[in-house]
Amino acid sequence: MTETSVRPIRVFHLRPGTGVQELDQLPNAPAGASPTQGFYWIACTRAAFGDELARLQAALQALTGQQLVDLHVSDLLNAQLPSHYDYTAQYDLLVVRRLAQAQAQAQAAAPLAGNSRGGPPVLRRIDTSPVGFAVFDQVLLSVHPEDCGVRDAYAARLLVPMAGNRMPASPADLMLRVVNHIVDNYLDLRRELSRQLDHWQTELLRPRTRFANWGALLDARLTLHQLDEICEDQRTAVRAWLDALEGWATPEGDAALRELDLLKVRSRDVLEHIERVVNHVRRLEHSTETAVQMHFSVQSNRTNDIMRILTVITAIFLPLNLIAGIFGMNFEFIPLVHQQDGFWWAMGAMGGITTTLVALFWRKRYLARTGQG
Repeated sequence: MTETSVRPIRVFHLRPGTGVQELDQLPNAPAGASPTQGFYWIACTRAAFGDELARLQAALQALTGQQLVDLHVSDLLNAQLPSHYDYTAQYDLLVVRRLAQAQAQAQAAAPLAGNSRGGPPVLRRIDTSPVGFAVFDQVLLSVHPEDCGVRDAYAARLLVPMAGNRMPASPADLMLRVVNHIVDNYLDLRRELSRQLDHWQTELLRPRTRFANWGALLDARLTLHQLDEICEDQRTAVRAWLDALEGWATPEGDAALRELDLLKVRSRDVLEHIERVVNHVRRLEHSTETAVQMHFSVQSNRTNDIMRILTVITAIFLPLNLIAGIFGMNFEFIPLVHQQDGFWWAMGAMGGITTTLVALFWRKRYLARTGQG
């Protein structure tokens, strides 16, 4: 890990058409903040935001003439805050929960035997943390969790531009690109979830398997429901941002109008990505529920097969028990009892009755297997 990747506060000066420069300290003068010279991205950890709040507020005051209100400061410091959108007359605030990659990787590296939760490993790694964005006209302030994986990943893309990647034209554009990077992690998780949950369906649909890991299955369903709620909050927040974007005043000039249109397009793209995740998670929940129902249906059919066979066997031996009971009566005069071949007549009758009943039940398919066993 490089030295810059662990810095609690990173400051970038983005000049579209010129390049990106990472600064060593917070800017404290508005001289370089005019639209012709681009904008600033101040990205910090949540702990650094709390420790350096006075300096950050002073930098925002110098660059934009405004500071964050106290309520929004509390929101950005809250590590349990759900995804949401808010605004003032000077700036917009968007909070989006991202996957907690550091904790996920630590749990993935831990041996599965030491984990008390069962089920697919990916479901044991779903944890999220909020990333907050304060969008000013010439400044984007973002507050990240301690590992700052999203910040550093996107900063690397800015500092080492690739062919075909257009530089963000405004703080709002940059925010949407980072949010899109966050949502793409959920899309990657979606594909991994699909592969992992196939394990549940395979185990549940094996008729000869005695599935007993119901606690782990309940954990999986609860985790999917939690993921659904997280993505739903993300969708609500981005929709609120898009509604606010629709209310922006129409700018003058073709370039400014095109920039606003691109912001709307990118916002709708982020929203579409979130909706894909939401729809897929709900399909996984439905598939898991369907697999459980099919499991019980298979087990019920198997139980019915067993009971049918036992019933047929009982029906076959019932007349044989009747014959044995008749000849076992304590009467002196019973037909065939005192005859030399009486035993063989009785055995022949029993054999004939058995053969007839077996043939009858086989013809009626009472002894046929349904295929699940």
